[in-house]
Amino acid sequence: MAWTWSTSRGVRAAKNDEKLAATENSPLLQQGRGDKAVKVPEQTDEFSHLSPHESDILRKQVLVRPVSTNFFSLFRYATKKDRFVLGFGFLLAIVSGTLRPLMTVLVGDIAQLFVTYRPQSELYEYRGLGFNETSGFNSTDGYDSYPYPVTTPDEFQRQINRIALIFVGLGVTDLIASTINTYIFIDRGEVLSSRIRKNYLDSTLRQNIAYFDKLGTGEITTRISTDTLLVQEGMSEKVGQVSSNITTFISALLVAFTRSWKLTLILICITLSVLVTMTVASRYMVKFYRKSLSGYSVGGTIAEEVLSSIRNVQAFAIADRLAGQYDEFLAVTEKWGHKAGMVLGFMSGMMWFFMYCNYALAFFQGSRFIASGYLQIRQVMSVLMSMMMGSFFLSSIPPLLRHIANGIAASSKIYSAIDRDSAVDPFAPGETFPESEFRGKVEFSNLKFIYPSRVHTTVLENFNLTIEAGKTVALVGASGSGKSTIIGILGRLYNHVGGHVYVDGHDITKLNVEWLRQHISLVSQEPVLFACSIFENIAYGLIGTRYETASRIEKEALVIDACKKANAWTFIEKLPLGWDTQVGERGFLMSGGQKQRIAIARAIVSNPKILLLDEATSALDTKSEGIVQKALDAGSKGRTTIVIAHRLSTIKDADMIVVMSKGKILETGNHSQLIAKQGEYYELVKAQQIEALKEKQDEDDADSDETEFDAESDLESEGASSSSYESSSYYKENEKSALTLSRTKTGRSVSSIVIRQKPDVPAPRVDSTWTLMKFLVQLTKKENKYLVIGTVCAAINGLGHPVISILYALSITSFRNGPAEYDTMLKKIGVYAGVFFALGWIQASALFLCNATLSFVGQRLVRRIRYQTFRHIARQDMAFFDKKENSTGKLTAVLSQDAQSVEGLSGATLGQIMNAVFNIVAGSILALCAAPKMAGVFIGCVPLMVGCGYGRFSMLARVQEQAKQMNEKSAAYACEAVSSVRTVISLTRERDIVEAYEADLAMQARSSRLPTFKSAALFGTAQGLQFLIMGLGFWWGSRFIYSGEYSVAQFYIAFMSSIFGAQNAGIVFSYAADMTKAKSATQSIKNLFDREPEIDEWSDEGKVFDPEQVEGDIEFRDVHFRYPTRPSVPVLRGLNLRVKKGQYVALVGSSGCGKSTTIGLIEEFYRPLAGQVLFDGHDVNTLNINNYRSHIALVQQEPVLYAATIRENIKLGSLENPDNISDERIVDVCKQSNIHDFIASLPEGYDTLCGTKGVLLSGGQKQRIAIARALIRQPKVLLLDEATSALDSESEKVVQAALDQAAKGRTTIAVAHRLSTIQNADKIYVFEGGKVLEEGTHFELLAKRGKYYDLVQAQSLEGAE
Repeated sequence: MAWTWSTSRGVRAAKNDEKLAATENSPLLQQGRGDKAVKVPEQTDEFSHLSPHESDILRKQVLVRPVSTNFFSLFRYATKKDRFVLGFGFLLAIVSGTLRPLMTVLVGDIAQLFVTYRPQSELYEYRGLGFNETSGFNSTDGYDSYPYPVTTPDEFQRQINRIALIFVGLGVTDLIASTINTYIFIDRGEVLSSRIRKNYLDSTLRQNIAYFDKLGTGEITTRISTDTLLVQEGMSEKVGQVSSNITTFISALLVAFTRSWKLTLILICITLSVLVTMTVASRYMVKFYRKSLSGYSVGGTIAEEVLSSIRNVQAFAIADRLAGQYDEFLAVTEKWGHKAGMVLGFMSGMMWFFMYCNYALAFFQGSRFIASGYLQIRQVMSVLMSMMMGSFFLSSIPPLLRHIANGIAASSKIYSAIDRDSAVDPFAPGETFPESEFRGKVEFSNLKFIYPSRVHTTVLENFNLTIEAGKTVALVGASGSGKSTIIGILGRLYNHVGGHVYVDGHDITKLNVEWLRQHISLVSQEPVLFACSIFENIAYGLIGTRYETASRIEKEALVIDACKKANAWTFIEKLPLGWDTQVGERGFLMSGGQKQRIAIARAIVSNPKILLLDEATSALDTKSEGIVQKALDAGSKGRTTIVIAHRLSTIKDADMIVVMSKGKILETGNHSQLIAKQGEYYELVKAQQIEALKEKQDEDDADSDETEFDAESDLESEGASSSSYESSSYYKENEKSALTLSRTKTGRSVSSIVIRQKPDVPAPRVDSTWTLMKFLVQLTKKENKYLVIGTVCAAINGLGHPVISILYALSITSFRNGPAEYDTMLKKIGVYAGVFFALGWIQASALFLCNATLSFVGQRLVRRIRYQTFRHIARQDMAFFDKKENSTGKLTAVLSQDAQSVEGLSGATLGQIMNAVFNIVAGSILALCAAPKMAGVFIGCVPLMVGCGYGRFSMLARVQEQAKQMNEKSAAYACEAVSSVRTVISLTRERDIVEAYEADLAMQARSSRLPTFKSAALFGTAQGLQFLIMGLGFWWGSRFIYSGEYSVAQFYIAFMSSIFGAQNAGIVFSYAADMTKAKSATQSIKNLFDREPEIDEWSDEGKVFDPEQVEGDIEFRDVHFRYPTRPSVPVLRGLNLRVKKGQYVALVGSSGCGKSTTIGLIEEFYRPLAGQVLFDGHDVNTLNINNYRSHIALVQQEPVLYAATIRENIKLGSLENPDNISDERIVDVCKQSNIHDFIASLPEGYDTLCGTKGVLLSGGQKQRIAIARALIRQPKVLLLDEATSALDSESEKVVQAALDQAAKGRTTIAVAHRLSTIQNADKIYVFEGGKVLEEGTHFELLAKRGKYYDLVQAQSLEGAE
């Protein structure tokens, strides 16, 4: 009577299984489509072709041994204090569980009292006396004349009062016990899961790089952000609930057996049927959910890659194409999710059917035991209610256990990483030697190396090289020759399979890894900065040195010195916040050159013994490169330096140059010796030789521009405050003409005036719950017919409880018949039992249909939201993605979590809510009709339940939002560290990162304690209210029965229909957490859907060009621009340039001077604040964005490839249907990009997987594939943003020739630092300070002997000879 059968726990458990399933299939193992995507290929021993010694070395670098875990494994990091507190929590959970079955004893006693109670008026009728004949009649003595025992009015009232007080005592005790044990388990779960997170991150950062290559950083971040939550759920309040429910089940059985073992054994078959149904159905449900999430795991990888490369996606207009691929996996998720929902409906329906059977069988058999005199009414009712309670709490245990099982399963994967012994452990004991003996001599002896992720390719074999201490050695050669591999081996990123590597005569495999890395500094080809200030980024280079704990003043001195040496101090000084400027996620707020200079400063700040430069100056402009190279040359003195360079001008002064090819050394020597040999190096130099004018130079122009360049070589626009330029006469004169504004005395720039006039960005909308519900209904418009069916079925289910209350009341009333009327009683009970059975089938069928239809609607809604959210995110302009709150990680979480959270207001959850609403309304109406005076109090209890549930709901909303923000912060920090793991380990930041992460988690745990206690208190209050409301109900109803105003049947009808309504109100709010997440997620999604970007690729507005009429003219007219996220920092300040049809135009200049920004404005990633960008004489703002971009192809500085095959990546560049692109056409563009021979040499050719973000390919290989992707587009305008920066000299020469050929007949704009690539350009624009300083052809600019002349001289290899 006091317990309703709800599938709420089952629903939530099933959803939770989705999370577990998502972690069990690595996206790196699946690249298929549709159902095939969810099948993991069979794993074979990929090392079988190698020798035992080699395979053992490689296997150790990637092998992850599974760890067997159990329930107690979850509490691995519990201290004695934790165990004591948890033990106390277990004790209170057991107390709470024991109290509930005592209620059944009281319910049975009350039923006995109600059935046997006889008012005095009934006694008079029995004795044949009238009310006026009672003179001298003893009212108590008359009851003895009844042929069967009855309860007198005085005894009735006394017993009712006693039982009501017991209910109050039980309620208060349960309130206290439930509150405390819930708080204990939630709080300890938070604390212990924090320790697991900390240890997981600690262990992960200790792993060797091959571990990350094989597993993928995306899966590791999933472990941190998702799996640890599963572990936390598995050790939190679910543990207390399981303990309490098991205790309740056992106690209920004991009560039932003590009351009547025969009736208990008869009814226990129903309990077993419930358990079997739950077990079998749950297995299928989990199976289907796992298949559902297996599909989405691959789709999630697509989403993450798309969002992390959004510029590339929008440039090639492939958002819809990738959205289609994404939707294929969503279809798989929907299909299996719907099947799981149908199984859930079947399970729920059968449980309801068994509940009705329980009533039918108990009343049917119980009435016979009563008729035979074997049992009394109190025993029958106690057994019935005990078995009902036992079955209910038994059925609720598997879903809760599944939470715990999911936590155990997730902990297995986490503990596997924690317990894994890294093949290269920085914290493992190892040899060291005195600092005074550390000279820096490096020797490679018979070295053989194979990447664990590419075991069929030998990168180095019999490699021998000796580098003397203090010498600078340069490694040159074609891409893939093994240059970067050598640096990786020396930095202990990988283990070699043969030979030895010595540092000062010590084998590096025996040295302490952390100690060795602290004496080596690395500057990689693609610099990685952390999301903190410039100062903090550079100061990280001091970790492991004696200055790590130095004062701020000492660190500042070292940082300033390092910045000056790296030519970074000039632009840092000019930034509004100086070195306190935030660099953004992965340094996105800095230009490529600025990031590189900060990375160089970070590398040299610690004065390392060995300096490794892997294309360290590749992103710098020529002048900055020359200055930085001189600083690096000076800094290299006294230390060993290994330089990898494609730009040979940077290594001509090296003590030794090593020319490599396919893992072997071709020749060695210094620059002069190798030139004299006229071998491979000589050919490389010729490929990079820049033409020089032969006529004699005028003496008075020899150094005319040197001082000027030094003064302004760095980008003022990236660092200068507005006052450094805004007073210039140019801007003062053009303010009026540009914007027709009156001139102000402050001399503000055009950009600043425009920015000041822009309206403030409105705060995010907060809609009402009703508005959000209408929004969701609008999204499910196509499924409304299924929604109607589900609603009708939910109404039928909701009417079930009122019908039960009528049957229950009639059955109880039948027991009032005396022995002489037992035959009548048995007939009536037989009829009622049959009605119970029939009603059970009706309810089961309705519940199945309700869940099936609403599950379909819910799954379709989730799919539609994910698909539309994906498209809406991809639709946004670049200003949206530049914001810190719209990082790739957070947007991926929106796709993954928000859409799933919305299901908290749809699907089976919606069915439960509608069921409860109909139940409350129908029950209240029935109660008022049956006994309005009693019902008034009973219904008055409903707001208590609702208020308690709503209070928890609203409080959870606040807690959820706070926890979400804190979790995002800590998870983002950990994910950033994992995604930048190479940089982290090279800086030996492992301990520093773990300590900061641990501090974040500790603060999160502390701040959540008060909200957790409030939530636990509300939960405990809801538990205690069940007893209190029951006690109040029986006490209040007894008064009317005592007075004879209402009958026992009226009482039970009013009591059960209204109290069940109150309990169902509580059930609605048992979904409080789900509803909170759903509301927050729906608001977030609605705000995204309502957001219309300024540059909208969905818009059909704007002029559309006829492809045959497109010329390709581009012109900038007085363009002013500042990035929206940095409105105080000017970038372009009146840029004017023109590119005519078919011209090859090059943009050169200092890093950050606006060259790449110009490319971004041509692509219309942004719009200028003032001025115009014209395409064929039309302002690009007035053109249709999609049609306009279809005539442009972009090759970026950092190539972007997706986790697909090489063929599929190249096809993405085409505007045609991918199925219509022939292999011959793909091969042709690959030959032009000098990548075909390499692809053909691969075992799988064009079907070779590129890996996540192209990780399985070298930088040069990725760049050449990106160039092929651009060429297959056949664009009218080709934009090359350092398109050949990652290529070796030989490949560059071939590719450049191909690009020169491809440029014919189309407009080409190239951003270049390597001037040999653009010397044949029709026009070269030299940028400085956000505008054009010089323009002309190569020879014209050399003749001017201005800035360009200086740049050429700095790159000329023979200029100084």
